[in-house]
Amino acid sequence: MMKILLAHNRYKQPGGEDQVFAAEAALLEAGGQHVVRYTVHNDQVEGMSAPALAGATLWNRAIYRELRAMFRRERPDVVHFHNTFPLVSPAAYHAARAEAVPVVQTLHNYRLLCPNAMLMREGRVCEDCLGRAVSWAGAARACYRESRAASGVTTLMLATHRALGTWREAVDVYVALTEFARRKFVEGHLPADKIVVKPNFVEAGIRPSEGPGDYALFVGRLSPEKGVGVLLGAWRNLPHIPLKILGDGPLIEEARAAAREGDLAPRVEVLGRRERSEVLDLMRRARVVVFPSQWYEGFPLTIAEAFACGVPVIASRLGAMEEIVADGRTGLHFTPGDAADLATKIAWAWAHEREMEVMGREARREYEKKYTAERNYRMLTEIYRRAIKQNGRGEK
Repeated sequence: MMKILLAHNRYKQPGGEDQVFAAEAALLEAGGQHVVRYTVHNDQVEGMSAPALAGATLWNRAIYRELRAMFRRERPDVVHFHNTFPLVSPAAYHAARAEAVPVVQTLHNYRLLCPNAMLMREGRVCEDCLGRAVSWAGAARACYRESRAASGVTTLMLATHRALGTWREAVDVYVALTEFARRKFVEGHLPADKIVVKPNFVEAGIRPSEGPGDYALFVGRLSPEKGVGVLLGAWRNLPHIPLKILGDGPLIEEARAAAREGDLAPRVEVLGRRERSEVLDLMRRARVVVFPSQWYEGFPLTIAEAFACGVPVIASRLGAMEEIVADGRTGLHFTPGDAADLATKIAWAWAHEREMEVMGREARREYEKKYTAERNYRMLTEIYRRAIKQNGRGEK
């Protein structure tokens, strides 16, 4: 048995990273490991002045002291960080290093390469800062929150800790979620020998679909980078195919207004955020899950959940999505941002029910092969052993 300290800076709006943090903690405890949780929440940002938040982002002295004390008290075998931005800060790695605690960091997004964490600008993939020792382009363009000040602080944090050697020396193992992401981080000068690949997982007990459904399904945050505009644009060319949209976000009212328009109503339903059990039930009864994201993505749990449900996915031919969804086997690819191409692929899916049923069975097999809790538990514990060995503390 290992004692594992899991650390996470929670987001204001719960998302995939928060879900993975909770799921991995539960997975480890179910396997008999001793888990200690450490979390802070971004709600705390509301009461902070701009200088205080900037200082915390660069090096949070209070959390550095708090974590050092916690490491001395708990004596974990390893600490596993999920998100450290902005409040935990990279000071946390140095706190672990000072107490000789091995460090694992999951790379859920591209924050260590890009101020806005998405390698995206103005609705398109952007790699202008990738591979540069220091790039202030993101600050000049206000890439993070459309603020030059916030983007400047984030860029300064990245440059400072690159200069300090934090990314190379203070982390023992990085966890990339796909081979595609691993390649990008290597291009961004993270040490290749410290980056392993472990996907996210879906818990056991999800029943597969009993056959092709009669509607398409979108599940995700309703925001520009998720391709909501592309999705609605495609459906203007699909007059006879129903679509259900699940999720919340800044574009929800725009999506609802579009769904009330004459050319989309009543076949497009915007259902908002739903409990996960209802999401999975709707997913099992869909013919296809549509994933039109316009950024590289980390590892979309929605795709793994669709596979677990035995439902194929139509996804952008881009980044992690292109890697996870096998075109013609577990789903279909379409040209990113191209509503007409997406409509063509949806229409094909409706005209080829038998082929989609075969893809659904292949998707379920892919889940059973790669994305089960049992497989993920073995990978995760092996990563911890690797970090312990890398840190010089020996095998456990």
